[in-house]
Amino acid sequence: MASRNPPEIPARLRRAFLASRYEAAGAVARIGRRSPGVDALLAGMGVRQGGFVGAWNPFGRRMPPGWNHRALARLRAAARRLPQAGGRGGLGRWWEEHLLLGGDPRRLAVLARRFRQAAWVRLRRGGPAALVPGLG
Repeated sequence: MASRNPPEIPARLRRAFLASRYEAAGAVARIGRRSPGVDALLAGMGVRQGGFVGAWNPFGRRMPPGWNHRALARLRAAARRLPQAGGRGGLGRWWEEHLLLGGDPRRLAVLARRFRQAAWVRLRRGGPAALVPGLG
């Protein structure tokens, strides 16, 4: 059986994800960097790992605000059994709402795919934030 490689994130989106800040409850994460604030937030949620998962702008295509808010509400409902905090991610004038979800990265990857996200941000207490392809 052939192994399945994760999909490539389009270069433009990858650059945006890598340059963005991800925030929840006053804690800030950046791809490739460790964040004591995020570590404390995850500890407060009672988890060792989690991630920022969104539902806005599927496949990296801009959608109307009302559509995005309804999609995020559906994500919140789908993740209702996971510890969560409201969050956002972005760069400059571009910001999107996300959820910081606590739990197994495999579950978060399923949610990212379900909500057609190009990528999501994996967090582990004591480790750097990592960009994970969402589609595929």
